[in-house]
Amino acid sequence: MFRILLAALLLALPAKAGDEQVVAGLSQNRIAITANFDGSEILIFGAVKRNSPPPKGAPMEVVITVAGPSQPVTVRRKDKRLGIWVNVDAVELDSAPSFYAVATTGPMEKVLNPEEDRKYRISIRHEISAAAADAEVPDVDAFTEALIRIRTEKGLYQLKPGSVQLSEETLFRTSIKLPSNLTEGEYTTRIFLTRDGQVIDEYETSIDVSKVGLERWLFKLSREKPLYYGLLSLFIAIVAGWGASAFFNYFRS
Repeated sequence: MFRILLAALLLALPAKAGDEQVVAGLSQNRIAITANFDGSEILIFGAVKRNSPPPKGAPMEVVITVAGPSQPVTVRRKDKRLGIWVNVDAVELDSAPSFYAVATTGPMEKVLNPEEDRKYRISIRHEISAAAADAEVPDVDAFTEALIRIRTEKGLYQLKPGSVQLSEETLFRTSIKLPSNLTEGEYTTRIFLTRDGQVIDEYETSIDVSKVGLERWLFKLSREKPLYYGLLSLFIAIVAGWGASAFFNYFRS
């Protein structure tokens, strides 16, 4: 089935002679967050369109990234003072993606050189900006590493070397696991073709992640009419408490 879809994409895309271009697709372009949402898996597949045989020499590699909405983040460091853990330092990161995954055909240092990484901001570290760091904090990089470590443990940051399957330097595919604690918004997917560490083509698309149904209504109510949302929450709590009390009193009598 994937081969049929790729063939259709290849026929639809014009290419220049000698160029190597990405033709790609996603298993789904929209993810709905409901009350029982426990994560999702996105299949990313594609092909390389060319009008001539692959060049000899360095093999082709593929790098795929999926990035969630970026937001400013304050990272704090705690230390024990007089037997109490307190915040001693803080660094304001200008922008950090709420979710970020990098999948490659091999080790990052093999498929992409550092200059191209910085230029295209592909690795997790280069996707995070710490321009507003506190000048009095000497080890800003440690705060960035702490954020990466914490979000990696939560499944929000993923580095998956060797997870992209590439067949005959033409067909590729991989899957990205999206956790249940996703931030609503647009998730940008980028696909890079590289040779000898250099990017030779780039493709970009997006995935819409949004709440639906009752979850969407409650979310909008909490943002647009917080007073009504608070009153509704209070009413539900009172009804639930009264219902539980009535239930236990019924069985006691």
